[in-house]
Amino acid sequence: MRFSFLLIDDNATNVKGTLELFDNFPNYFCAGVVKDSQSAINQIIKIKPQLVFFRISAKSKDTETFFKTVTELFQYLDYIPYFIALASTPDYALTAIQSGFSDYMIEPLHLHELGKMLFKFEKRNPPNVVSTICIKSYSDYQFVDLQNITYLKADNNTTDIQMDNGKTVNAYKTLKHFEGTLPFYFLRIHKSYIVNINHVSRIHLSKSKCYLNYNEILPFSLTYKDNVDAIIRKINI
Repeated sequence: MRFSFLLIDDNATNVKGTLELFDNFPNYFCAGVVKDSQSAINQIIKIKPQLVFFRISAKSKDTETFFKTVTELFQYLDYIPYFIALASTPDYALTAIQSGFSDYMIEPLHLHELGKMLFKFEKRNPPNVVSTICIKSYSDYQFVDLQNITYLKADNNTTDIQMDNGKTVNAYKTLKHFEGTLPFYFLRIHKSYIVNINHVSRIHLSKSKCYLNYNEILPFSLTYKDNVDAIIRKINI
């Protein structure tokens, strides 16, 4: 996975169809699905997706609200996603582009059209690949490979970083700090845990349990159910 995207659509059938198309592009991870503009803005600020797909509904006042909100985002956010509008007609194309959208696609979506759009996005936005982080403890600096991190656990105002070889690295930063700085494939599932979704092997919804590499078992809470749903979409292939 190299890119994350957020989908804004209140139509379950359309959402299902869009996600099925993305099954053909394994480098893309759906970090969230929301139904309205306010929820979308909260998620954009929280998870910082590289792409945002917004389905335009002529019957919804939310469309005009979201256009205005996107324009405002350029004024106060340092990081701006690549916005793509989805619509059944070209009626809103000019308004969307003037509001800051990068692309406008006419539905129904087709695989080759989506592929061309994603190729254009990748040419304009080559991935900034971060493979390691530096963990400082007083005068000790440890360089940790991100792919080898299984999960992070809050320990008061510090964080225990659990590696896949069983080693634990102690960091003098809060879990909140890491939530805002780690790549998109690290998701918070509990007030005390962030997991690397590449190590998730099972989700047991009725028991609120997350299994890592079929070995470690962590709890998840309803507060972070959206993130758990995102993990399920990723591993339910």
